[in-house]
Amino acid sequence: MSLKEKTMKLKNWAVIGATTKENRFGYKIPKKLKENDYNVFPINPKFEEVAGLKCYDNLSSIDKQIDVVDLVVNPKIGIKVMEEINKLGIKYVWLQPGTRSQEIRDFAAKNDIELVEDCIYASL
Repeated sequence: MSLKEKTMKLKNWAVIGATTKENRFGYKIPKKLKENDYNVFPINPKFEEVAGLKCYDNLSSIDKQIDVVDLVVNPKIGIKVMEEINKLGIKYVWLQPGTRSQEIRDFAAKNDIELVEDCIYASL
């Protein structure tokens, strides 16, 4: 089983960079994950709710174990989130197009975090 397939079997997903703008992937991804029976935790301190889901300020404010984090943010923000991901012991991260950087790849490799560089929206 590929890493992509393995992570898609996991149920608790956090989406970093969630937004209320319905034409953006930060909205489309949480909505589509929810429609496909995933437990979705949108993250953006600017919003109370995204796609009908409670929105969280950061990963640490979620009271459930997160299996996979989906990054939908600029790599400069993403690398800061990777530190929180590592601190919380989350081992799987999806990097959407536009979120990837060598710095994130290097951090993941050093900290035993597995990356899927693909679009979850297109994969569901």
